[in-house]
Amino acid sequence: MAQRKKKLTKKRRHTATNGREPDLDSDGGEFELAAQMKDDAPGKKSLRFPAASECLSDVEPDTRELVRAQNKKKKKSGGFQSMGLSYPVYKGVMKKGYKVPTPIQRKTIPVILDGKDVVAMARTGSGKTAAFLVPMFERLKAPQAQTGARALILTPTRELALQTMKFTKELGKFTGLKTALILGGDRMDDQFAALHENPDIIIGTPGRLMHVVMEMNLKLQSVEYVVFDEADRLFEMGFAEQLQEIIRRLPDTRQTLLFSATLPKLLVEFARAGLTEPVLIRLDVDTKLSDQLKLAFFHLRMDDKPALLLHLLRNVVKPQEQTVVFAATKHHVEYLKELLTAEGVDCAYIYSALDQTARKINIGRFVHRKAMVLLVTDVAARGIDIPLLDNVINYNFPSKAKLFLHRVGRVARAGRSGTAYSLVCSDEVPYVYDLHLFLGRPIQLAVPDQPQDADGVFGRVPQSILDDEDSLLITAHQNSLELRNLQRVAENAYKQYLKSRPGPSPESIKRVKNTDLSGMAVHPLLGSGLEKMELDRLQMVDSIKSYKSKATIFEINSNSKTTASEVMRAKRNRDTRLVDRFQRAREDRAAEGQLTQPAPPSSAPSADRGDSEEEEEDFQGVFFEVVGGKRKKPLGEEEAAEPKRKKNRGPTRDEEFYIPIGPKTSTQREG
Repeated sequence: MAQRKKKLTKKRRHTATNGREPDLDSDGGEFELAAQMKDDAPGKKSLRFPAASECLSDVEPDTRELVRAQNKKKKKSGGFQSMGLSYPVYKGVMKKGYKVPTPIQRKTIPVILDGKDVVAMARTGSGKTAAFLVPMFERLKAPQAQTGARALILTPTRELALQTMKFTKELGKFTGLKTALILGGDRMDDQFAALHENPDIIIGTPGRLMHVVMEMNLKLQSVEYVVFDEADRLFEMGFAEQLQEIIRRLPDTRQTLLFSATLPKLLVEFARAGLTEPVLIRLDVDTKLSDQLKLAFFHLRMDDKPALLLHLLRNVVKPQEQTVVFAATKHHVEYLKELLTAEGVDCAYIYSALDQTARKINIGRFVHRKAMVLLVTDVAARGIDIPLLDNVINYNFPSKAKLFLHRVGRVARAGRSGTAYSLVCSDEVPYVYDLHLFLGRPIQLAVPDQPQDADGVFGRVPQSILDDEDSLLITAHQNSLELRNLQRVAENAYKQYLKSRPGPSPESIKRVKNTDLSGMAVHPLLGSGLEKMELDRLQMVDSIKSYKSKATIFEINSNSKTTASEVMRAKRNRDTRLVDRFQRAREDRAAEGQLTQPAPPSSAPSADRGDSEEEEEDFQGVFFEVVGGKRKKPLGEEEAAEPKRKKNRGPTRDEEFYIPIGPKTSTQREG
């Protein structure tokens, strides 16, 4: 190696003295040669890539072919050293432990280094943060004495901003660049002080950044590099107005980058307005899940979800694994936190209305593994990178397929495996069909004797598991008034959530109606050898639930040949005949009353009453109510006694002490 280096140096000097132009190798062998020289003397600034490439044309043919072959092999690996990074940036990347760039990094970093605006789309957890940080460090190089920040990174949530800040410090450790964090919930004085220290990079959320810009009259004319991280989420959370205002305050010569998992229409319009001839880099993995991610869907009633959640956390999830549980509302998070704590499961929790200090404390407990379960709403569905996360549980199934991808994107990152469990009640089944339609894969219903490691299975939950956990939950609710109150609040919140939840597609609703879910077997993760017995039990329960009688309660056993049925039919026929006679008698009397004028009422009983009156009297005695087999007073007696009570009733007020409410009329004054 030393002799080759000496020989190459001599030939390079000879080339320089002859004044010939360097003959660059078309295969790019200068990178490999420079790497070899760097191995001998690492860290020397004199060993630059162009200097190494000048001598490549004078190398013997055998050596040149060897260099080309090695360089092709190195190019295929796609290492960071082939991107031409400066030493402080490359050292930070190596210190972080990155060996080979991810697909999004391999495609975006060279384009960004060329100074072009970029719209990059990739699946959550694909390494987008490093994809815009590495070229940012390369562009900023080192701190400068000029006033004003030169790079701006905007994120939708404070958790993602904190994570980006930490990642920026680790990756840019050797660049010496200063970073300021502008977040809502922190003290304004501290943020003003951080900005007065002339930071090179500002990381923040749009709302607080605009507040600080207006309060400090902060100038953004020196910004060269702007990043909108999770841009689609920025617009979903209502930051469009702030983003437009920030864009107006930035110089026209800036380089703008949009990183997102999806590309909604509003984001396309923003990209057209805020970016100059952007390059769209779209890795079509938005509709795909990680190969290392396993899915499991459990079909059960809404009331049984707390029981199954407890069973999963206790018996299915391993004790050393960390789990994130996604719920529909903050009230569900509060209820589940109280419930799991009462059952001895340590958990942390995050939702949007939570105090900022409490957020930091709960995130810290989970990151430092003091709590193995994190309860969240969709505020944490994106951006938070917990490298050791193993499981995701969808307590309430998401209403959109893309939201499902963002939730389960928390696991199976950077080559790690993970599992996503989804608890699905009856009104959420169409959303499962929507998800599979979005993913382009058929839904896989559980069948008996299915292998336990089957992926993407939609199965049922054994009733024995639910009964065991329900008994504990009933005791916990009886012993805690607060738990009962939180449960009631969560139930009311879910009713409000259903009103705002977008509906599934009509095609999925139709497919659910045409699918017989009663034949679905027990999920293989929960069967534990009882598949056949549990399936028979569940089918029997389903048949009881779905039973619909073809006759009313009065028509049951109408065709039976037993003695009891015949007696009941004879009694029913007799009662029917009596009712018919009574109705006909009333109709005849009404007809006679219309033909003859009614006689004046007489106090003395008439001796010659007609036969119809006597017959009606008889029927009034016959037509009675039967309640519990006992005969009650005939209906006619109550009606006859009512006028007597009204006639015998005396005055209801004492004129001496009576005070009328309204004013006296003229007749009352005269009286």
